Amino acid sequence: MQFTPALLRLVFVLASATSAANAAEIHFVTENYPPFNYLEDGQIKGMSMDQVKLIMKNAKISYSVEIMPWARALALAEIEKDFCVFTAVHNAERDRKFKWVEPLSRSRTLLVRKAGSHVAPGTLDEAKAFTIGTQRGDFTHDILKNYNFPKIDLATDLDLSLKKLMSGRIDLMPISEKYYEKLKRDGAEIESVLTFSESTYSIACNRGVPDTTISTMQQELNRLIADGTQQQISNANSIAADKSASR
Repeated sequence: MQFTPALLRLVFVLASATSAANAAEIHFVTENYPPFNYLEDGQIKGMSMDQVKLIMKNAKISYSVEIMPWARALALAEIEKDFCVFTAVHNAERDRKFKWVEPLSRSRTLLVRKAGSHVAPGTLDEAKAFTIGTQRGDFTHDILKNYNFPKIDLATDLDLSLKKLMSGRIDLMPISEKYYEKLKRDGAEIESVLTFSESTYSIACNRGVPDTTISTMQQELNRLIADGTQQQISNANSIAADKSASR
């Protein structure tokens, strides 16, 4: 029997589908970081969670999701087989530690201050004069270390860093632009000072997750992007956030 290119492609597709169906359950871990992923009424919601649900449903791969502190979530995905973490920024420090499915989103990270504060650096170098707060294990901590920021305050989660910012215990903190917009809608008295970085937000999987599983997940994410579903999810989450803020 002669294998034509079309037949070979069909065999590959069928083999990939069979591999996906037989794949081990993927254990997703994430944190409370709206609008990407957050716990509400006992359910994990958000624009990243919505995409993960569709990816895994269409890929026909069983999965579980658990919310926990970010540093623990990131560590579990790095050391435990069949674990993936989202929403993770794909940077140079993490690149070889994981296998990646992306992008769930692209966004800027902003350096913010308490509203009315006189802390007003014009550049990242000028920001080194101030105390910067972030959470353990976050990619922003890597950036702060790489740029030799001398005064870094670490917390277990972003909520604690935000409380420190509002009480004056820290001067500035980096957060995603989407989270900043959500906080502003909720009435948080914060102001953007400057752009800290531009990032790709992704699913980061343990190196032991089979390449066939990663490929299938990526194909399903590509479909969500190509048919406009990802943008619809982003828009829907923005509308939901606006309604919540207006109550």
